[in-house]
Amino acid sequence: MSRFRCCIDLHAGVVKQVVGGSLRDQDASGGSDAPSVQENFVSDRPAQWFSELYLADGVTGSHVIKLGPGNDEAARAALAGWPNGLQIGGGITSANAREWLDAGASHVIVTSFLFDGGCFSRERLAELSAVLKPEELVIDLSCRRRASGWYVTTDRWQTITETEVTAELLQELSQYCAEFLVHAADVEGQCGGIDTELVRLLGEHCPIPCTYAGGAHSIDDLAMVEQLSAGKVDLTYGSALDIFGGTLVKYADCIAWNARRA
Repeated sequence: MSRFRCCIDLHAGVVKQVVGGSLRDQDASGGSDAPSVQENFVSDRPAQWFSELYLADGVTGSHVIKLGPGNDEAARAALAGWPNGLQIGGGITSANAREWLDAGASHVIVTSFLFDGGCFSRERLAELSAVLKPEELVIDLSCRRRASGWYVTTDRWQTITETEVTAELLQELSQYCAEFLVHAADVEGQCGGIDTELVRLLGEHCPIPCTYAGGAHSIDDLAMVEQLSAGKVDLTYGSALDIFGGTLVKYADCIAWNARRA
């Protein structure tokens, strides 16, 4: 059965909701070193408030994502709010993965480190496997759609790699990790509806648990994801959710959904 999972997205040390792929290393004018990002929501609550909320409501499998530098302190505070209860991603490598598990993460989420020059690196996967057990790793296969399918994106969803999300890829990588996390970067943060074909693909071919994020804008999306994936894919809400300033989906309704499927 599909469940609701939640997130804590951090940018410049603050909990935010952003439009997928809008984060740049410089602003449009090129005149600032600070990343530019299209924001849907900026919280006045600390990251730990959200992790403690998820703990109280038992929203297991939720994740913290560090969008660029300046987020480590807030990320550690979030993990402290629910020790061993949250996954963490953003800048995770073989060199620092164990550090974040020691800081209280249940799993580390890895994307960009697994790619070198736009190509998937089995050498880097081997490096990760040397320091992590499969049950400690979530592989992020966030992707963008092209005519022939969906291709993994890295570098805050800016770089489209040569790696297509296929049944064969999902089967191969499932040997090395506990779960997959897949953001549909084309619709992330836009509250315009989920990518139904991607959800169906994940449901048909993911041999391990998988969480989908991107475009969810109605409580009915939970039932849709459950139907499309035969209950094999979980759903994350972001900008549509009332705790993130949204008006389309109530957090309490998502908790009620989980309770009915407990």
